Amino acid sequence: MPEGDQMDRKFGTAIILAGGKSSRMGFDKQLLNINEARLIDDVISKLKVQFDEIIIVTNKPELYIGSPHIITSDIFKDMGPLGGIHAGLKLSSSQYAFVVACDMPNINMEYMNFMKDKLMLAGKDSFGIVTRLGIQIEPFHGFYSIQLIDQIEYYLSSGRRSINGLIKDFNMIYIEEDEARKFSPKWDMFMNLNTMEDLSNYLTK
Repeated sequence: MPEGDQMDRKFGTAIILAGGKSSRMGFDKQLLNINEARLIDDVISKLKVQFDEIIIVTNKPELYIGSPHIITSDIFKDMGPLGGIHAGLKLSSSQYAFVVACDMPNINMEYMNFMKDKLMLAGKDSFGIVTRLGIQIEPFHGFYSIQLIDQIEYYLSSGRRSINGLIKDFNMIYIEEDEARKFSPKWDMFMNLNTMEDLSNYLTK
């Protein structure tokens, strides 16, 4: 199999989570505009450089009528980001899918490729790769394996929704903070625009 095809089968999918309640922002972040363009469209344009398949998980699929990308909604409703990851993984044609939120403007391609390299070295038994900040993880800007689908379904069915609580029992690769800061010293690749203050700071930086 050509190397490019092999990489696509392993890492050809990106999942954008766009179904949050956006309560702190005061309006739906799927509609967030920066410089007269939707932020999610900017996220998509960055991801298209690396991924052939983009899956958008949204509670408002009508916003994406005519989109060339795969549009889906949570199967397990009101279960937070883990519900969105599950819905995206169900449609992923790749072994691993890169997961970000629609309000994360700073996609770090160098770090993304670093994560891919670590997964390639780890072999097929790894369930994904995320970054750790102390004892907590950064659930976004990471890769998750379709091997997790059944485990996520069982976990969500029991009423649990913590990503940290789920993945601790599986063979995940963790990148520690000191290593991740070599790529993003200010930790801005994990920044979410959750509030108007966040948006203002981002626009004036």
